[in-house]
Amino acid sequence: MKKYVPLLIILLTLVISGCANLATGKNTDAEYVLRLGHLQTETHSYHKGAIKFKELVESKSDGRIRIDIFPSSQLGNGRDQIEGAQIGSIHFHIGSVAPVTNFAPKFNVLNMPYLFESREHAFKVLDGEIGEELSADLANRGLMNLGFMENGWRHMTNNERPIKTAADAANLKLRIQESPPYIAFINAIGSTPVPIPFGELYTALEQNVVDGQENPLAQIYLNKFHEVQQYLTLTYHNYDAAVFIMSKTTFDTLPTELQKIINDSAKEAIDYQRQIALEDEEVLLENLRNSDIEIEENPDLQSFREAVQPVYEEFEESLGKELFEKIESLK
Repeated sequence: MKKYVPLLIILLTLVISGCANLATGKNTDAEYVLRLGHLQTETHSYHKGAIKFKELVESKSDGRIRIDIFPSSQLGNGRDQIEGAQIGSIHFHIGSVAPVTNFAPKFNVLNMPYLFESREHAFKVLDGEIGEELSADLANRGLMNLGFMENGWRHMTNNERPIKTAADAANLKLRIQESPPYIAFINAIGSTPVPIPFGELYTALEQNVVDGQENPLAQIYLNKFHEVQQYLTLTYHNYDAAVFIMSKTTFDTLPTELQKIINDSAKEAIDYQRQIALEDEEVLLENLRNSDIEIEENPDLQSFREAVQPVYEEFEESLGKELFEKIESLK
């Protein structure tokens, strides 16, 4: 229990200071001063999407709402920020799906390996009935999902050997997000999953606590993982959708016209961020090609798809075979 005390103190302090700002307007002319946090750098597409959202909300609300953005895990790790959103000390969070599964387990389906055939397939699922169904489960936890931004396709890096097939990925210690499907994926390819907070990952790689990790190209390059990893394999093993979480407690306190501005601005910012993420992808890959990391661009993806079939068998009961079939039908 003691390890949670500092976080609790920080969150309560933010709540108190936030309430003071809302009540008195201290240091701002805005009626509502809202905090948005994410884990990535200011050059990441998350941040660019957050800035677009801030601009839209502040403009459409004629300054009644001000959005303050906190990148680079300034407000804690993913789970910290989502817990902050639950109590209203943090008002928005952009991040990977994995931490959300602690609050709405059905989101685990989005962490399944090789679930989506393409970005277009992912958008059909995320922007349609399935995405709405998954997001609805957050309401009773004091949270809401404004929509799905894009974190990109996840790939593997390591310091031991080039990976061309699933068999080459065996017997490694690989950092993963604390998510049951990710753990099952690494187990399925014969390696050891090691959950490590994202903010501690560079040091863990540098000190050889783990042999490798898996992340989208943006995280790999912008966080300089290529400086402490020798091999990159473009495995495309997961399309990582990014949740755009808002505190439902905060949303419910806003006047109806401001709620509409939040929702409309979120949709515009999501479209913008997805396009930026797509444009960034090729630039990031070219930057990595020009670095010292050795890249396997055409691994045997079929060997990986075959290796992860037991993961689907493991989660068929808890997530539902029908859900897998519905996603498959949208290809």
